[in-house]
Amino acid sequence: MLIPILTMSVMGFLFGLGLAYASKIFNVNIDPKIDIILHALPGANCGACGMAGCANLAEAIVGGKAEITACAPGGQDVYNRIAEILGVETKLKKKKIARVMCNGGKKSADKYEYNGLKTCAGVNLLGGGNKSCRFGCVGFGDCVEACPFDAIRLDNNNIPVVNGAKCTACGKCVEACPKRIVVLESTEHKIYVKCLSQDKITVVKSICPVGCIGCKICEKLSGEVFIVENSLSKADYSKVKSDTPWQAIIDKCPTRCIVKE
Repeated sequence: MLIPILTMSVMGFLFGLGLAYASKIFNVNIDPKIDIILHALPGANCGACGMAGCANLAEAIVGGKAEITACAPGGQDVYNRIAEILGVETKLKKKKIARVMCNGGKKSADKYEYNGLKTCAGVNLLGGGNKSCRFGCVGFGDCVEACPFDAIRLDNNNIPVVNGAKCTACGKCVEACPKRIVVLESTEHKIYVKCLSQDKITVVKSICPVGCIGCKICEKLSGEVFIVENSLSKADYSKVKSDTPWQAIIDKCPTRCIVKE
């Protein structure tokens, strides 16, 4: 009885030595800043940073492979905390918001009746969607489903509406939109053209009463701020002046496609 006990004791001792040696040889030193930064991040694991999750981002930031401003949902408060943890200078990043560059919805004519899967991706496979405007929102809310922060809803016109207080500019809605009409823009710019149609005036007038017709009224009123190219008006915010007549531009737009948030 004594021999088996001694044998097992010796074997346990030898295995213990082997495990201790292996743990020392294969030990990976983890920078404690990774865990601290991980707890500073929102923890949504939304993937907006391009990483698999917050843990991967924390490791990338400490390793110098990602910027301290990589987490869009975190915002400036998180950037400041990470900068303090790393002992570096805080980077200021302009806040962005998702914008839906279409206001057609039910106002825009349909080119066929769709009875398939109620997703934007699904209807887009059939001739680019059921809307006569090839640039328009099809209104099935793929962007709503993709938003991890409940920041988008469909209004009565079947157009997605973004809640600026909840939007983190993570970009998930941008990726989900097959028509590419959801964009991220700086919140500094409150006035913009809510349309991406490049069709001629006769086409736009026949299919959508709220589309940009490239009339150039905004171009004339704004000086160089609004420029019409390919039948579509777009603002160049670098040309904005203190006396830019924003309200007149909004009021004079014949289709009301220039909006203010």
